[in-house]
Amino acid sequence: MGFYKYLAEAWKKPSKEVQRKRYIQWRKENRFVKIEKPTRIDRARSLGYKAKPGFVVVRARIGKGGRKRPRAIAARKPTKLGVYFNPDKNLQRISEERVQRKYPNLEVLNSYWVGDDAHHEFYEIVLVDPNHPQIRSDKDINWICAPQNRRRVYRGLTSAGKKSRGLRK
Repeated sequence: MGFYKYLAEAWKKPSKEVQRKRYIQWRKENRFVKIEKPTRIDRARSLGYKAKPGFVVVRARIGKGGRKRPRAIAARKPTKLGVYFNPDKNLQRISEERVQRKYPNLEVLNSYWVGDDAHHEFYEIVLVDPNHPQIRSDKDINWICAPQNRRRVYRGLTSAGKKSRGLRK
């Protein structure tokens, strides 16, 4: 087995103490944090990340659970009073879309899970700068510079988006 295979095996049973310390620190940070290098380098590289200028990794924190629906204010009691509902999108796709809104000059390439506690899930999202000269000259990733790939996350073209659309079968 290669090095990345061992890293993937280690993430299947992570150390609870190390994870607990990470979650305590991550909860104190902002919702979106640019990080220098991926926490799971094996997973990031399998999704297209390269350690070169033009690639950015952002850790996103998203709250677990359903979303609140705005309640109607009326003189009578509404028949459908359910305040919580489950969105059709998974939390990973929602976090990708929120990161895209935060960084509009970058494009979401893909994302992966890095942890969850009782209240939050944490994902790392790999972003690419389509205007960077090293991205434009790289034959493996320069497809993302084409105009049809702008805002691909909103159209469900990332892996999490395809999963929530039922296209993995």
